[in-house]
Amino acid sequence: PRSYLTSTMTDRFDCYYCRDNLHGKKYVKKDEKHVCTKCFDKLCANTCAECRRPIGADSKELHHKNRYWHEDCFRCAKCYKPLASEPFSARDDGKIMCGKCGSREDGNRCQGCYKVVMPGSQNVEYKSKVWHEECFTCFECKKPIRTQSFLTKGDDIYCSPCHENKFAKKCFHCKQPITSGGISYQDQPWHSECFKCQTCRKPLAGTRFTSHENHVYCVDCYKSDVAKKCNGCKNPITGFGHGTNVVNYEGLSWHEYCFNCKKCSLSLANKRFVINGDHIYCPDCAKKL
Repeated sequence: PRSYLTSTMTDRFDCYYCRDNLHGKKYVKKDEKHVCTKCFDKLCANTCAECRRPIGADSKELHHKNRYWHEDCFRCAKCYKPLASEPFSARDDGKIMCGKCGSREDGNRCQGCYKVVMPGSQNVEYKSKVWHEECFTCFECKKPIRTQSFLTKGDDIYCSPCHENKFAKKCFHCKQPITSGGISYQDQPWHSECFKCQTCRKPLAGTRFTSHENHVYCVDCYKSDVAKKCNGCKNPITGFGHGTNVVNYEGLSWHEYCFNCKKCSLSLANKRFVINGDHIYCPDCAKKL
């Protein structure tokens, strides 16, 4: 507030404008000039930015950035609260507002409820956007996330459990979400701990294995429990390494390299043969026998 110097004079003293004797009268000193209150109100007083009337010598004046107000006119443009001794903000359009109303007008708006987020209130900021703490909720379960971890999908926000249930790959064995790690076999995802031998339950990740009828087996269990036995060498036909080709005949199986004539050892794969008991013969040896 700016106050002007006022006093009474005992010696001859005239008003700068009307030349009226100021002896014993109230006057105002402005810009080194002595002015009676009447001339001051008429010629020198500043105009109130709110009511557009002069701010007289007997009124208390407030000013801000070259604008002036009567003390009673300096109010919030929204709620009309007196602001002479209160915090305020000046908007670009010239309106004066109290802190609360200014925050409502200019403050960030919650992305959940679109209401203003008041300064000092509990809120969440993410990627230059702001939410009331209670409005920052999971898109799926609608519960406030608060201090929990969260993940996003497009513009939607999910708590970790809901994101896992909705988007994480499901293990082919246990059908539960795979949250980290895991392995893939025949385009199917598995938990590492679920990818075990069907027989001995040994983990198979990083080891040699094979499958049979939608089950996986370690090499040893497959050989002993699943694989067919060669009718020639009596060893399991596994498909591992040497002997991947198999000859089948009337429920019996042979490694291709074991399918030989019992007498002359001629390979009979893709050739005519004669079977006698557990043994096979080429046509020539069969005639001799």
